[in-house]
Parts: sequence; structure tokens; C-alpha cells
Amino acid sequence: MHCPFCRHPDSRVIDSRTSDDGLSIRRRRQCPECGGRFTTIETASLNVIKRSGVVEPFSREKVASGVRKACQGRPVTEGDLAMLAQKVEESVRQTGASQIDTNEIGLAILGPLRELDEVAYLRFASVYQAFESLEDFEASIGQLRADHRADSNPAESE
Repeated sequence: MHCPFCRHPDSRVIDSRTSDDGLSIRRRRQCPECGGRFTTIETASLNVIKRSGVVEPFSREKVASGVRKACQGRPVTEGDLAMLAQKVEESVRQTGASQIDTNEIGLAILGPLRELDEVAYLRFASVYQAFESLEDFEASIGQLRADHRADSNPAESE
């Protein structure tokens, strides 16, 4: 790590701490040349392979902005979107892959979004599951209703 003050090509780690979410490490460093101290944040890289083949770093903000469109007019706060994006990132990181396809991210969004708001879920699912007809919507709504019945009558689902 180059020193940001004198550009010396080496530095010594003085202190390391994991972040609250456990996804990054904060390191306090000191330059042996000029004595300057600085902080670095290290994260495991997670890249997204877009449909065009372009590879870019994963972004929680892109997840939130994509879901924000489906949540338009719904009682969903920015905090809700931030939590959803965090859940999606944690889910994707648990796969252990360093690169993930955008379609897999879309599918990873569906579960947490369904818990957050079913109307937004249907809007989002219609894109990612490529609904082509009213029957696709009806089938998805039927599944939501069946799941509600199973949740409200656990003895019947056994």
C-alpha cells in the first residue's frame, strides 16, 4: 500500500478491526518513511457480470435503485431499501463466488422483496421471471395466496 503522503511503496499495519457488518476490515497503517498514519478499508471483491458481458463491482445502491422503481407508490422507505440491498449482498456473498450474473442478483432480490411488499414483488418478478401473459401474473398471485393460507394454517400444511 503506497503512503498517501510521500508515496513510499510500503506501510506497516498498526491496528486491524472488522466492520460492524463483518464484510470489511479497517486497517490503521503507518508509513516507515515519513511516519504518516492513514486508514484503509479492505473488502472481498464481488463483481457482477452484466448481460452485455461487462464486469463491474457489486453495488448495493444499484440493487436499491432497481427495486425502488418496483416500490414506487408503495409504503417502502429508503431504510427498507437499504436493508433489502444488504440482505441481497449477504446472500450473494454466501455463494462464495467472486463473480455473479445480474440475473442471479435479480433472483436473490425476490425473496427479501416478497417479505417487504408483495405488490412490489409482483412488479419486480414480472421483469425477472419474464412474465408474458395474465396467466403468469395469476399463477404468481395464486402462489402468494397459497403461501398465505399455509402461513395462517400451519396444521393444514403438514
